[in-house]
Amino acid sequence: MSNTVYWSTFSCDGREWIAAASKAGLCYVGASTEDFHQWSCRQLPDSPIKQDESKISPLITELTQYFDGQRADFTIPLELRGTPFQQSVWRALCEIPYGHTRAYSDIAKQIQKPRAIRAVGAAIGANPIWIVVPCHRVIGKNGALTGYRGGLDLKRRLLEIEGI
Repeated sequence: MSNTVYWSTFSCDGREWIAAASKAGLCYVGASTEDFHQWSCRQLPDSPIKQDESKISPLITELTQYFDGQRADFTIPLELRGTPFQQSVWRALCEIPYGHTRAYSDIAKQIQKPRAIRAVGAAIGANPIWIVVPCHRVIGKNGALTGYRGGLDLKRRLLEIEGI
C-alpha cells in the first residue's frame, strides 16, 4: 500500500493555493508552498510526495463552487494529521454549520476541555486544511474577528460568502 501524498498548486477566487491529498483524503490546503513544505517535513517524513494536479481536482472543483456561493458543504474525504487534541478541535470545527460562527470558548466546551481555550486557539492556528475544516468560523467571544493564517481579509471574505 502506497502512502504517497500528491500535491498541486492552483488558482481560485483570485488567489494561489496549494493542496495535498493521500489515498485516504485531503490532508493540506493553504496559501504558501513554504508552509506546505514545513508541514510535510513534520507530518510526512517517510511519505513520498509527488506533484499531480489530477489528485487535487475534486478539491479545486468544490472550492470553486464554494467561492461562487454554490456549495455549503464539502464532500471530499479528509485525512487529519495532527495530535489527538488537534484532531478533536478540527472535528469540532467541521461541526460548525455553514453560515454560523462559534467562539474559541465554545469549541473548548464542545471538546470537553473548557479551560483549554488557548490550546484550542493554537490547534485552530495549526489547522492544515483551510476552508474545508472551517477555522474561519471561529471568532472572538465578543464577536470580533481574530487571527487567521490566511489573513483577516480572507477570513472576512469567507464569512461574507457564508452570509455572516
